[in-house]
Amino acid sequence: MGGKKKFYITTAIDYVNSRPHIGTAYEKIAADALARFHRVMGQDVMFLIGTDEHSLNVQKQADKLGLAPLKYCDDMALEFEGTWKKLSVSYDDFIRTTEPRHEETVRDFFNIMHKKGDIYEGVYEGHYCESCEAFLKDADLDDEKCRVHGLRPSWIKEQNYFFRLSAYSEKLLSHIEAHKDFILPDIRRNEIVNVIRGGLEDISISRSSVSWGISLPQDPKQVIYVWFDALINYVSGAGYVSDREKFKTYWPADLHVIGKDITRFHCVIWPAMLMSVGLPLPRTVFGHGFVSIEGEKMSKTRGTVVYPVEIAETYGADALRYFLLREIPFDRDGDFSIEKLETRYNADLANDLGNLLSRVVTLAEKKLQGMVKRKETASDALDNDLKKSAESALNQLIFSMESFAIHEAVRSAWDFIQRCNRYIEETAPWALMKDPSRQERFEEVIYNLVESLRWIGGMIFPFVPSTSERLFEQLGLGAGYVKKIVLKDFSWDAGPDVYHVVKKDPLFPRLEKK
Repeated sequence: MGGKKKFYITTAIDYVNSRPHIGTAYEKIAADALARFHRVMGQDVMFLIGTDEHSLNVQKQADKLGLAPLKYCDDMALEFEGTWKKLSVSYDDFIRTTEPRHEETVRDFFNIMHKKGDIYEGVYEGHYCESCEAFLKDADLDDEKCRVHGLRPSWIKEQNYFFRLSAYSEKLLSHIEAHKDFILPDIRRNEIVNVIRGGLEDISISRSSVSWGISLPQDPKQVIYVWFDALINYVSGAGYVSDREKFKTYWPADLHVIGKDITRFHCVIWPAMLMSVGLPLPRTVFGHGFVSIEGEKMSKTRGTVVYPVEIAETYGADALRYFLLREIPFDRDGDFSIEKLETRYNADLANDLGNLLSRVVTLAEKKLQGMVKRKETASDALDNDLKKSAESALNQLIFSMESFAIHEAVRSAWDFIQRCNRYIEETAPWALMKDPSRQERFEEVIYNLVESLRWIGGMIFPFVPSTSERLFEQLGLGAGYVKKIVLKDFSWDAGPDVYHVVKKDPLFPRLEKK
């Protein structure tokens, strides 16, 4: 680690019974922005994502296609990994629940909990939603249907193994009370506290009617319940059995990023499981909102499912990343539409950012042959205000990212981009370049703008990484410059003595109205 502070971030692992959609992509992109931010803050980041492959729905989908479940999972895992790479999701490890390192960890958890007396045999009888792959109580139903999927659950009766979740009510409440950032945002925290205070019941953690899964060490005829299995990925991916030194370095997780619909699993069952095996709890679980499509919930039958790869192929991955991170608050629901995306693309990306870079580089090439020398900050009020605006925007961005207000962090970067555009109008460098007596002032203005662009490249890197790299290339810094960035140590005049700027293709060519 070299003395760096560690930051271990995870997302929910995804069912492979369908292709990744825009909601799945939002979670991964938001988590990636946080991971990239902590890297450019100089931290040692471990970013884990993966696939949940022991689902009953996965087995059904494999049967439907005439494939063995593992073969189907192999194919889908490749599709998920390919999708995240196309969207510039910079994960450090991809965990699959069919991997030996994971299965071994699950069995180890089961054995420890069983020896402790926290697991016992019993009969489960009640509601089971096959779409949620979850056992439901009457309180979870609306008009006798699953609240999430609108489907009537099955009634099952099985001989299962149970986890004594009820034994952990007080410990969970005490932990939540003592750690205010354990569950965020506050609305999720309040929901979970109410659930626990309403009384926790022991839960079934095995299935006897399912064959696709990890078999129980004590009873090979039963398989581990998919949620018990899936939650453990966060420690198996951190090296619980495969790399104990790595595990000691990164556990506990600093941040679990999950959808708001699965907070009960992550904020009640998962911490109780960790308490049972004697491991520290994650520092924060953040339950983000949902993405709707033009005001409607995503639905295959209604044709309101949007696939992120198709959007990225049309508009570029960074355009999609920017829209989702700017438009949708991390702690609330948000809406996606092509019209809104195109508006943001032209106004924010093509005009505000792309045009700024193009104007500055064009002026530098035309008058200075692309060589922009460092100029000490002049006493000019406009110059000083520009510098202060850069520092203020960066400080606000850092504060917002550390507070999980990603959309506000993006806005801080764009506030400074817009300030730079106003600075151009205020200083009128195109007029300065025509006046031989104002040559020195022209060089100062262009230097201030190029230095501002260096700051912008650093600030936008977590959100639109490819764009940041292309911007640095046009400043003559090279795409690899991002590896040298430490945002918290950013200072004015810390760039090269001479910038060798070079004009290349526009960052975001304007979209024509269709």
